[in-house]
Amino acid sequence: MNLLVTGGAGFIGSTYTRMLLNGDTDTPDVSRVTVLDKLTYAGRLDNLDLTDPRLRFVHGDICDPGTVAEAMAGTDQVVHFAAESHVDRSIESADAFVRTNVTGTQTLLDQALRHGVERFVHVSTDEVYGSVETGARSETDPLDPNSPYAASKAGSDLLALSFHRTHGLDVRITRCSNNYGPRQHPEKVVPLFVTRLLTGRQVPLYGDGRNVRDWLHVEDHCRGVEAVRLKGRPGEIYNIGGGTELTNRELTGRLLTACGRDWSAVRHVTDRKGHDLRYAIRDDKLRAECGYEPRHDFEAGLALTVDWYRRHPSWWDRAVPTES
Repeated sequence: MNLLVTGGAGFIGSTYTRMLLNGDTDTPDVSRVTVLDKLTYAGRLDNLDLTDPRLRFVHGDICDPGTVAEAMAGTDQVVHFAAESHVDRSIESADAFVRTNVTGTQTLLDQALRHGVERFVHVSTDEVYGSVETGARSETDPLDPNSPYAASKAGSDLLALSFHRTHGLDVRITRCSNNYGPRQHPEKVVPLFVTRLLTGRQVPLYGDGRNVRDWLHVEDHCRGVEAVRLKGRPGEIYNIGGGTELTNRELTGRLLTACGRDWSAVRHVTDRKGHDLRYAIRDDKLRAECGYEPRHDFEAGLALTVDWYRRHPSWWDRAVPTES
């Protein structure tokens, strides 16, 4: 089996690639994994073992048909992680999000048809459902994105499904909740708070901190994606949840304790525009059809994540955002 993994040098994509090559999934032997990555600020080659003979790296943009064609040559299946994903950046400027998330996905889908790819797994987000006041969203609920990032992902989801319905391409979509784990860029809340707290700085808490997110360890997310690739159905959508809902204030309290700091290290900042109050998804479809079960207990997973950043300052110190 030859796989193309887009965005495979980023946080989630590199975790998926390492797990495949290290035998940390239920996947049969993989002959080759080709990683296509533009190596923007969030993608790093040191996330990958480039000495593994089964790993091929292609540096390039998913919006470039020639680069995509080169990377896709000889590929059996595609797992598409590549995306612009930071909500705050999408609020400042949506251009890169529309280009990468929509046009890039369309370029990949076009080339998948031309190369006779047998399966295309499109990795998306629970943010496409919008804010959820009560209950939890299932895969058949309407899309109601609020941020430019979420809207661009919703658009790419619909585009991917259209290639299944129009062309018969085996497209499978996953929508995950908030990821955490080692090697996440410090623009995201967990590594942002951890790296600031470990270096004696304050952390910014939006508004009153009552926004709720469901937390999913990155390795459990990758196992869910792989379960969909192996056992999912063409044209179907599968939510991947972690089962741990916390307010941002509750998450902050846990991170303060883990880093040995107190609430004096927290400063409240103006809430961001269009800040969704709560995300919540049901993943019973994935559990029933694909046998998915998250393996990471949140408290233990968070402790190990904090410990990883504590032990690897050289990985993140040059990437920590400046104070705002």
